[in-house]
Amino acid sequence: MELFDKLYDEHEKAKVRFIGFTTEHTRYDFGIVYTNMFFGKPLVICMQTGRSTLLDPKDIEDIEYLQTVFRIADKQQAADLAEFFSGALPDIPFVTQYE
Repeated sequence: MELFDKLYDEHEKAKVRFIGFTTEHTRYDFGIVYTNMFFGKPLVICMQTGRSTLLDPKDIEDIEYLQTVFRIADKQQAADLAEFFSGALPDIPFVTQYE
């Protein structure tokens, strides 16, 4: 009996963007992985903390979600981050797995 049931094992050449920027109060360093996995959502990794999430345009509009996932205490800083992501991430339709 096998110990694990493999769900997927994909190899893909993904586009990765590394970007660092500052706002009035904070410095950010992110890696953004554009892939066909994850329903087309880019994987966003904070290079400073290692925190990561999948983001699409609707997620970016949710300031509280950004505060939670990246552990940002200040609402204005999260709004600044949302503004950056709205220009940096593509407007793509969310595709559901179970249609």
